[in-house]
Amino acid sequence: MTTDFESDSTVSESNPGVEPTPADTGSADTTEQIQVIWDRVSGILANLPDYVTEFFKEYQRPLITVGLILGAVVSVKLVLAILNTINEIPLLAPTFELVGLVYAGWFVYRFLLKDSNRQELTENVVSLRDQVLGKRS
Repeated sequence: MTTDFESDSTVSESNPGVEPTPADTGSADTTEQIQVIWDRVSGILANLPDYVTEFFKEYQRPLITVGLILGAVVSVKLVLAILNTINEIPLLAPTFELVGLVYAGWFVYRFLLKDSNRQELTENVVSLRDQVLGKRS
Protein backbone atom coordinates (compact mmCIF):
# COMPACT_ATOMS: atom_id res chain seq x y z
CA MET A 1 0.00 0.00 0.00
CA THR A 2 1.42 3.35 -0.99
CA THR A 3 0.66 6.76 0.42
CA ASP A 4 -0.14 9.84 -1.63
CA PHE A 5 3.41 11.06 -1.20
CA GLU A 6 4.89 7.82 -2.44
CA SER A 7 2.53 7.66 -5.44
CA ASP A 8 3.47 11.22 -6.43
CA SER A 9 7.16 10.42 -6.29
CA THR A 10 6.72 7.25 -8.35
CA VAL A 11 4.76 9.11 -11.03
CA SER A 12 7.45 11.79 -11.39
CA GLU A 13 10.18 9.15 -11.39
CA SER A 14 8.41 7.05 -14.05
CA ASN A 15 7.95 10.11 -16.32
CA PRO A 16 11.26 11.97 -16.09
CA GLY A 17 10.35 14.32 -18.96
CA VAL A 18 7.17 15.65 -17.25
CA GLU A 19 7.81 18.55 -14.94
CA PRO A 20 5.57 19.21 -11.92
CA THR A 21 3.13 22.12 -12.29
CA PRO A 22 4.55 25.40 -11.11
CA ALA A 23 3.05 27.30 -8.16
CA ASP A 24 1.92 30.13 -10.45
CA THR A 25 -1.01 28.12 -11.88
CA GLY A 26 -2.27 27.52 -8.33
CA SER A 27 -2.09 31.26 -7.79
CA ALA A 28 -4.68 31.91 -10.52
CA ASP A 29 -7.03 29.37 -8.92
CA THR A 30 -6.49 30.99 -5.54
CA THR A 31 -7.25 34.43 -6.95
CA GLU A 32 -10.48 33.13 -8.46
CA GLN A 33 -11.45 31.51 -5.17
CA ILE A 34 -10.72 34.71 -3.29
CA GLN A 35 -12.85 36.65 -5.79
CA VAL A 36 -15.75 34.20 -5.36
CA ILE A 37 -15.48 34.44 -1.58
CA TRP A 38 -15.28 38.23 -1.75
CA ASP A 39 -18.39 38.35 -3.96
CA ARG A 40 -20.31 36.22 -1.47
CA VAL A 41 -19.16 38.30 1.52
CA SER A 42 -19.95 41.60 -0.22
CA GLY A 43 -23.39 40.23 -1.18
CA ILE A 44 -24.10 39.30 2.43
CA LEU A 45 -22.86 42.67 3.69
CA ALA A 46 -24.96 44.50 1.09
CA ASN A 47 -28.08 42.70 2.32
CA LEU A 48 -27.15 42.91 6.02
CA PRO A 49 -29.73 45.61 6.90
CA ASP A 50 -32.46 43.43 5.40
CA TYR A 51 -31.23 40.40 7.34
CA VAL A 52 -31.08 42.35 10.60
CA THR A 53 -34.54 43.87 10.09
CA GLU A 54 -36.03 40.47 9.33
CA PHE A 55 -34.29 38.95 12.36
CA PHE A 56 -35.63 41.64 14.70
CA LYS A 57 -39.15 41.33 13.29
CA GLU A 58 -39.12 37.57 13.74
CA TYR A 59 -37.55 37.52 17.22
CA GLN A 60 -38.80 40.80 18.69
CA ARG A 61 -40.41 39.38 21.84
CA PRO A 62 -37.53 37.07 22.84
CA LEU A 63 -35.04 39.88 22.23
CA ILE A 64 -37.03 42.26 24.42
CA THR A 65 -37.26 39.59 27.13
CA VAL A 66 -33.50 38.94 27.02
CA GLY A 67 -32.86 42.71 27.10
CA LEU A 68 -35.11 43.15 30.14
CA ILE A 69 -33.45 40.25 31.95
CA LEU A 70 -29.99 41.63 31.23
CA GLY A 71 -31.12 45.10 32.33
CA ALA A 72 -32.52 43.65 35.56
CA VAL A 73 -29.29 41.78 36.26
CA VAL A 74 -27.21 44.91 35.66
CA SER A 75 -29.56 46.96 37.85
CA VAL A 76 -29.38 44.47 40.71
CA LYS A 77 -25.58 44.34 40.50
CA LEU A 78 -25.43 48.15 40.49
CA VAL A 79 -27.72 48.46 43.51
CA LEU A 80 -25.73 45.81 45.38
CA ALA A 81 -22.49 47.63 44.59
CA ILE A 82 -23.95 50.91 45.85
CA LEU A 83 -25.24 49.26 49.02
CA ASN A 84 -21.89 47.60 49.60
CA THR A 85 -20.17 50.96 49.22
CA ILE A 86 -22.59 52.61 51.64
CA ASN A 87 -22.07 49.71 54.05
CA GLU A 88 -18.32 50.46 54.11
CA ILE A 89 -18.89 54.00 55.47
CA PRO A 90 -18.39 53.98 59.26
CA LEU A 91 -21.52 54.54 61.40
CA LEU A 92 -23.78 54.68 58.35
CA ALA A 93 -24.65 50.96 58.29
CA PRO A 94 -25.65 50.82 61.99
CA THR A 95 -27.69 53.99 61.52
CA PHE A 96 -29.61 52.40 58.62
CA GLU A 97 -30.18 49.26 60.71
CA LEU A 98 -31.56 51.38 63.55
CA VAL A 99 -33.87 53.26 61.16
CA GLY A 100 -35.08 49.92 59.76
CA LEU A 101 -35.80 48.54 63.21
CA VAL A 102 -37.68 51.69 64.23
CA TYR A 103 -39.76 51.60 61.03
CA ALA A 104 -40.53 47.89 61.50
CA GLY A 105 -41.65 48.59 65.06
CA TRP A 106 -43.86 51.47 63.94
CA PHE A 107 -45.40 49.29 61.18
CA VAL A 108 -46.25 46.54 63.69
CA TYR A 109 -47.73 49.07 66.11
CA ARG A 110 -49.67 50.95 63.39
CA PHE A 111 -51.07 48.08 61.31
CA LEU A 112 -50.71 44.69 62.98
CA LEU A 113 -51.71 45.03 66.64
CA LYS A 114 -55.44 45.84 66.29
CA ASP A 115 -58.01 44.07 64.14
CA SER A 116 -59.40 47.32 62.68
CA ASN A 117 -55.91 48.38 61.61
CA ARG A 118 -55.28 44.99 59.99
CA GLN A 119 -58.52 45.39 58.01
CA GLU A 120 -57.39 48.86 56.91
CA LEU A 121 -54.05 47.39 55.77
CA THR A 122 -55.86 44.64 53.86
CA GLU A 123 -58.06 47.22 52.13
CA ASN A 124 -54.99 49.29 51.19
CA VAL A 125 -53.22 46.23 49.76
CA VAL A 126 -56.30 45.19 47.75
CA SER A 127 -56.72 48.76 46.45
CA LEU A 128 -53.05 48.93 45.42
CA ARG A 129 -53.30 45.53 43.74
CA ASP A 130 -56.36 46.62 41.77
CA GLN A 131 -54.60 49.82 40.67
CA VAL A 132 -51.52 47.91 39.51
CA LEU A 133 -53.47 45.18 37.70
CA GLY A 134 -55.94 47.68 36.23
CA LYS A 135 -59.07 46.37 37.90
CA ARG A 136 -61.72 48.84 38.96
CA SER A 137 -64.09 48.09 41.85
